[in-house]
Amino acid sequence: MEHVKINFKEDATTFFSDLVDATKELMNARKLKQAIRIVQLKFVVYTLLLIFGFVSLYTHLFGNHFLSLLGSYVLIGISGLLLAFNSGHDAAHDTFSSKKWVNAAVFYFTFNVQGVNSRLWKMRHIHSHHPFPNVDGCDVDIDENPLMRLSPSHPFKKHHKYQYLYANFFYLFYTLHWILVKDFKYLRKNELANLNDISHSPWMRLELIGLKIAYFTLILVLPLLFAGWTWWYVLLCFGIMHHIISLFFILTLAISHLSDATVFVTLDASKAIDMTYFQHQLAVSVDYHPKSVLANWIFGGFNAHAAHHLFPNVPHSLYPRITPYIQQAASKFNYDYNNMNLLKAVKSHYTYLRLLGEG
Repeated sequence: MEHVKINFKEDATTFFSDLVDATKELMNARKLKQAIRIVQLKFVVYTLLLIFGFVSLYTHLFGNHFLSLLGSYVLIGISGLLLAFNSGHDAAHDTFSSKKWVNAAVFYFTFNVQGVNSRLWKMRHIHSHHPFPNVDGCDVDIDENPLMRLSPSHPFKKHHKYQYLYANFFYLFYTLHWILVKDFKYLRKNELANLNDISHSPWMRLELIGLKIAYFTLILVLPLLFAGWTWWYVLLCFGIMHHIISLFFILTLAISHLSDATVFVTLDASKAIDMTYFQHQLAVSVDYHPKSVLANWIFGGFNAHAAHHLFPNVPHSLYPRITPYIQQAASKFNYDYNNMNLLKAVKSHYTYLRLLGEG
């Protein structure tokens, strides 16, 4: 796999070195170990909730009626998503544990148990999104979409005028589309955004199919075979679960970059970006409640996105304490820094969709 080379503006400032110095005490060995333990505690909590959801699904723990089945599915979906937010994502960045094999195992489990292929996501996230967020043609997360216009440089079509209205309908199917379509689509591509000469082994292809079968067996087949649920109850609750977690996912993650407050970059032939790397990471990110410990427990640090993009190799449980230093440094060097509450961040996302629909 090869990467397209992008050139950021040379950094003549002391922005990041000052930031590292200011946060040095927060990142000593003892405090890093404490931060990792918090992330690992979250893994235990959310894994137990996930297991409890499956137990209730298979055993009629709360009764043999539709609402109990729906509750089991919603618990499975939400706890699984929070597990990925708070543990899987850290593991992908090797911040869940000091042991690489532990990170690999946790990451593999937390994504694949939800039907999402971990290897394909990590390839896109680590090698495409993180280096070049909101850079057209280099960030797979804003790649051209036939239904949505997500970048000012993408071709405008008449139906985009209404995308801020119809977006929620398609957002409802996001995770199902990811499981059933997107993974297979990316498996076939040998070029993706800034990545070229992508290849996957026959084993990888077999693994993907096997994991999909395992997921649908776990979430659909076993409740029918061993718990005796009515088949249409199961399908309906499964669909509702995915609608809920799809909206949760989009309206807590997409808003961290797709906003009328953030910058979008279109490259010319020189492949140069007129911002330093760290300046760019701030300009393309939105924080919401970044210093809140409660928000950190729920969103796994995605709400402190500036901290995550500046310090991707630090456990997310430290982000609430790192953020004040980022805010001070951004102010000192006159760098863009976007911070708002969750409702304003969601509104900003739909405003952005509406503005892109104006051509």
